[in-house]
Amino acid sequence: MDSFVVPLSPSNRNAKPQRRPRWRRLLVELNGKSDPRYRRDLTSLLIKSYYETGVFAHSYRIDGEPCPTHVSWFVSGGQEFNNIYNLGKHGVSCLELDSKGIYLASATKLGCLSVHDFDTLYCQATTPIPDLKEDETKHVLHINTGHQIDVVRWNIANQDEVACTSMRSSEVYIFDIGYMSSEPVKVLRKRPSVSIHGSGVHKGLSDVAFTSRDDSRVLASDTHGVVNVWDRRSSELPCLELTTNSSSPLNSIQLDVEEQIIFGASKNGMIYMWDLRGGRSSAAFQNHREACYSPIISMKLASMLDRIKSLKAQTSIVPKEIHSIDINTCCPYQLAFHLDDGWSGVINITNFQVTHIHCPPPAWLDGLSDSGNPLYFRKPAWMSSYPIYAVGSSSSNGINILDFFPDSSSPCHVDFDDNKDNVEEANIQHRQNKFVPTSESVTACSIHPLNGTIVAGTKQSSIMMISQRRQSCKGEDHYVAEQI
Repeated sequence: MDSFVVPLSPSNRNAKPQRRPRWRRLLVELNGKSDPRYRRDLTSLLIKSYYETGVFAHSYRIDGEPCPTHVSWFVSGGQEFNNIYNLGKHGVSCLELDSKGIYLASATKLGCLSVHDFDTLYCQATTPIPDLKEDETKHVLHINTGHQIDVVRWNIANQDEVACTSMRSSEVYIFDIGYMSSEPVKVLRKRPSVSIHGSGVHKGLSDVAFTSRDDSRVLASDTHGVVNVWDRRSSELPCLELTTNSSSPLNSIQLDVEEQIIFGASKNGMIYMWDLRGGRSSAAFQNHREACYSPIISMKLASMLDRIKSLKAQTSIVPKEIHSIDINTCCPYQLAFHLDDGWSGVINITNFQVTHIHCPPPAWLDGLSDSGNPLYFRKPAWMSSYPIYAVGSSSSNGINILDFFPDSSSPCHVDFDDNKDNVEEANIQHRQNKFVPTSESVTACSIHPLNGTIVAGTKQSSIMMISQRRQSCKGEDHYVAEQI
């Protein structure tokens, strides 16, 4: 073996070895984890790869007859708003994929609750010649509840159950998709309230949340600023009420990843927080008697936005209605918010500061205005693996895919400098948000937990698929997803 060794010349003994750049994709395969910079590059490429792949109209039938949503849309002549009396009565109000991305639950304003097989929709939308008429035999559930539906949620601890309610109802209806029945398996009711004049006070429900540790715990916010907590094992009435000390409606609630903190967003632009681990809300879930707890923190979003000097210099900050809040599962300290004028942003819940903000053109520039319509709450969604936020546009037909990466390299970050001259930044593609034009106006979004496909509901009661672009590989019969 020594005969094959070549001695190093004296002139090269002190020379430093040349280091070749490491291939980042190979490191992922060898180490089982990706470099943060590599993941950052993937985020930028992923945002650019989305486009509309197909739309499925709500032309379904129940027992051989057209469902109410289909009939209403047909009678209105296919127009979004036929007249002032139909304002906000059409459209998909909410939809959500289960935790594994197998089933998609959607609901319309007129009360049609459907559970779709996601793979069936995805395959129909991504074939070379898309078939945009859904196979109704693949429906897991399609019923007419007979009342308006504003929210639908999967039970995290029991994925056979899906709950729905509305701002016109004081009841939460829980359906089991294992039973082919139009009747709910459980109905949870609010406690009756009486005004000072002796008449009943209507308190509709605006949002529902479940815990993953116990399928018997259900939370729902109402239109009078209260979060109701039920223990299904003990009673159909709430065992706990979390109050805001205000009668302003709570539009959205969200549990943190540890399911110990509850966030609530109100119509008057306030964000509330209840901590179930201690303080005034201690042992809340262990108390089975009727009780009320006040928030430990209340934040005025307008005041938080007013601290952003660059934003304050461009526009006047006024209190605005919060449509939705969402916790980012891949960055648990990011709490996203969406306002009625189309603004979206992120609050860092460790220091309660706004770190990201996206301010699209106002709807009135195009002669549109749905921010004052209380029947339409735009419902965005986070991607499970990347800090990407998808939200329907308020000013045109389309969807904004926002880069909310948790550092100043995000184009939405309050400290982002688009004039930064850096060699490293010059070597990667320019990071930016993307607006994806769509054929219909989007009201709600849900993102598949595995492949990142965006499923959206529209004001025309359709279900829309927004996925990665597919390119021909070996002729017209072979297609592959665009490499990112």
